[in-house]
Amino acid sequence: MAAAFRYLLLVLEFLETRASQASCVPGCTCSQESVGRTLSCTSISSGNIPGNLPEEFKQVRIENSPLFEVSRGSFSNMSIVQYLWLNFSNVTVIHPGALDQLRDLRELRLQGNKLRSVPWTAFHATPLLKVLDLKGNRIDALPEQALQFLVGLTFLDLSSNRLTVVSSSVFGNWLTYQKHRHPVCGVESLSTLVMALHDNPWECDCRLRGLVQFVKSISFPVTLVNTYLICHSPLSKAGQLLHEIEPSVCMKPKISTPSANFTIEAGQNVTLRCVAQGNPSPTIVWSYPLSRWREFAVLTSSAVEDAVLSELVIPTARQVDSSNYTCVASNAVGRSALTISLHVRPARGWPAAAAPSAAHVELRVAGHTARGVLLEWLAVARAPREQGFTLRIAAQSAGREEVVHLGPGVRSYAAQDLLPGTRYEACLSPGQPHPRRGPCVVFVTGSVGVGPEGRKRLLHATVVLCALLLALPAVGAYMWAAQGACSRSPGCCPRRQRPPRCPPAGPPRKDGSFRD
Repeated sequence: MAAAFRYLLLVLEFLETRASQASCVPGCTCSQESVGRTLSCTSISSGNIPGNLPEEFKQVRIENSPLFEVSRGSFSNMSIVQYLWLNFSNVTVIHPGALDQLRDLRELRLQGNKLRSVPWTAFHATPLLKVLDLKGNRIDALPEQALQFLVGLTFLDLSSNRLTVVSSSVFGNWLTYQKHRHPVCGVESLSTLVMALHDNPWECDCRLRGLVQFVKSISFPVTLVNTYLICHSPLSKAGQLLHEIEPSVCMKPKISTPSANFTIEAGQNVTLRCVAQGNPSPTIVWSYPLSRWREFAVLTSSAVEDAVLSELVIPTARQVDSSNYTCVASNAVGRSALTISLHVRPARGWPAAAAPSAAHVELRVAGHTARGVLLEWLAVARAPREQGFTLRIAAQSAGREEVVHLGPGVRSYAAQDLLPGTRYEACLSPGQPHPRRGPCVVFVTGSVGVGPEGRKRLLHATVVLCALLLALPAVGAYMWAAQGACSRSPGCCPRRQRPPRCPPAGPPRKDGSFRD
């Protein structure tokens, strides 16, 4: 009789196992663990969490799968889940509200994913959460209110991420939340928090001062898994331990310059310098009215820590370069600015009418479409009355030319319906009806063998390679203003330079690109 009873129990257990496997998610395994019913999915092909899951699982493990994101409603049938593991699943985004159905969640593990940030407010829906594992992601910031809804947390792993600077207020706020949760109870009622912060590229400058002091004085109820946090930068502190350094106090940048006023002749070289000192080390940018048209080399060096020297090099200065140049230094604390004035006077020997200050024109290809380009120009003139321009766009191989007369104030023109696979030259001249030749730019349209998107891509490539290269040099930009004087005094002007020629468009390859 006892043997028959045992046999009956085995049969019932077998039937229960078969029934549970039949109700399991395809491609996953279901089992009975000590924590309750467990769903385990490994290397599923779908990029989403399986839907319509039976509401019976207390532990869900979906690992080594291409999930990419955790969206709102992903756990609509998992209201009793207490342990959720999504390790090594390429998760990049967790949407706000994605955890709203997980009121009983105790443990969330997201190790080895690609998260750059976490919606910390989403944890207001998981008040029972004890373990949060974010190890091996790409998190680079931790807001001061990050732990606001994680008062009951006992383990937080942020190791092997990209954290560089973290305010000590993050953890100080957590202690405050704890005390507000138990305003009457003693210290014994506070939760203990074990944290892992190692293997992050810490920037041990003044911004980390608070965290350094926190690590040095860390005590109950917070504990570090590994207290050996290593500095990654600046170079002077790289490799040192956080608790062994003493970061200085942060300081807004202060700027100085050897000279705030320059007066030079046209054609000379000049270098503008500014020195910025601050903590953390500041970055410097230059701004000036013609920065969109006249780009100069900027040399940056750091002789000592927290001090940066920036040099703006202006070769062969023109009178149009006469302006105020502003050096702007900024860091995490604030920004400061200093203005340097440059005055470029006419070079000796230039006739007044032929001086480059009479007018200056810059022409460029500013944009493109599938079969067109947008031309823009800058004109700076000393004359009190502004004049119009004449724009000539010539297709040299097709013998086709378009002439457009533009009034004062016009600074751009869109050339449309250009021939494919054709070399064009656009020249801008002042005035009408007998314009004198001014600056030119050359560009090549895409091949007819490719579609509109391909032509757009090819046009963009050839504009970059040719238009910037073939713009007339500095002398050519104002030669039209000096021709009258040169006709009376041969040799007074430098010989006009012909622009280099862009190679003709070659036959397209099978992949739609030009040959080398």
